[in-house]
Amino acid sequence: MDGLYGELKLILHAIWQRRWIALAIAWGVCLAGWLVVSQIPNSYQSTARVMVEMRQVLPGAEAAVAQNAQAKDIDRIRQTLTSAVNLEKVVRGTSMAETIANDRDVADRVASLQNAIKLTAQQDNLFEISATAGNPKLAREIVQKMIDIFVEDNLASDRDGTVQSLRFLDQQLDQRQRQLADAEARRQAFQAQYMAMLPGTGSLDDRMSNARAELAQIDGDLAAAQSSLSAANAQLAGTAATLPGTVGTATVGPARARLNAIEGQIAEGRSRGWTDAHPDMVALNRQLAAARTAARGEGGGVSGGTAASPNPFYLQLRATQADRQATVAELSQRKQQIEGQLNGLQAKIAADPQAAAQQSQLDRDIASLKQQYDSLFQDREQVRIQSSVQTDTDAVKFSVIDPPTQPRAPTAPNRPLLLLGVLVVGIGAGLGASFALSKLKTSFATAARLEKISGMPVLGAIGEVVTDAVRAERQRRLKLFAGGAGALLAAFVLLLGLEFAQRGLVA
Repeated sequence: MDGLYGELKLILHAIWQRRWIALAIAWGVCLAGWLVVSQIPNSYQSTARVMVEMRQVLPGAEAAVAQNAQAKDIDRIRQTLTSAVNLEKVVRGTSMAETIANDRDVADRVASLQNAIKLTAQQDNLFEISATAGNPKLAREIVQKMIDIFVEDNLASDRDGTVQSLRFLDQQLDQRQRQLADAEARRQAFQAQYMAMLPGTGSLDDRMSNARAELAQIDGDLAAAQSSLSAANAQLAGTAATLPGTVGTATVGPARARLNAIEGQIAEGRSRGWTDAHPDMVALNRQLAAARTAARGEGGGVSGGTAASPNPFYLQLRATQADRQATVAELSQRKQQIEGQLNGLQAKIAADPQAAAQQSQLDRDIASLKQQYDSLFQDREQVRIQSSVQTDTDAVKFSVIDPPTQPRAPTAPNRPLLLLGVLVVGIGAGLGASFALSKLKTSFATAARLEKISGMPVLGAIGEVVTDAVRAERQRRLKLFAGGAGALLAAFVLLLGLEFAQRGLVA
């Protein structure tokens, strides 16, 4: 410990011996450093906090979709707010316009603003806008201009974009209308050439399929009608047109009465359409033969007479026959008509094989165009409603939470700390230089050090004899040195005072 203390005393003695050199170097370094610090321009920062709210005015939108749309809109605001176009507006709309003379100056100011302006997201929709400039007034002007640009230009550009979207959608709708009209005209021409030959709706294949199905139905109905007509003809052939008259009133016995009853049942069965092969008709015919045999052997009396009369069953059968003949004729005519239409259409298709493909393509084109038209129409209505919302309501709310601040002190540089650092460096440089010079010249402050370095014993040391004149001179030099060191500290304090005074004037 004593050795370390001794070494420290030797170092301090060496520096003290060259104190004027240390003081001169300290003054030189401090003056140069303070000059450099004084040339560093001040930077003032103004900040403002704003909040952007995207209101969901229209109902029916899903929450997730609405949040994604809001996030995209807010991200777009962050990107466009510091665009080159907006920064040029800032340059021309603030006091920076007084320092520009040509487009190159504008480009330089815009480039500097890109580094000077920062947009920081503090929350989802809360932002801090900060700008750094050479004077506090300009920094505040820049931040305020950024806010004004968003309020005046960004929302207006949204409305302009909506108007452009409406104009584009209207043009697309008009184009689809013209395309639909052309397709409808081509389909009408095709129908006039081909499809008018067959009734119904749908494509050519659909109409032909419907016609064939109808023809098969008519064939079945016609077969049934012809069968019914044949049965009616058979019944009519076996029925007498008139009933025979009598000379007088005959007394009818039981066998004759039974015969008449069986004949009436047979006539009724034929009117129903039964043929002779019908089981009931077979039984009635057997009973009729037996009844006729019994009636021949039965006698009867006659009183008075009557003339012959029309048979009502015959008349009924004639009406049934006429009705069924009309049905058969109608079905046959309809069958011939459909067959003629199908044959004519097939002949045309055989002459033009692309007709069916043409008609199918036309139907697909028209269906696709109608779908596109409906989709565009819905989009146009949605954009129109959104445009009304933007015009009539505040769909986007831009709130200034903290207005632009007026900076009272520069954010950079920290001049008091730099002044103190220069002072410390100057003093350190002086002390270091003095110590380095002491190492260049060999001298021994004590006898013990001389003995240690030389390796020879030192028998004694003669002390310095200081006269009054020398002592007075040394005191005078000490005062001068103290004055020089104090002046250095006073200069530091003076510079600090000037710095704080300047900040007070700015505030």
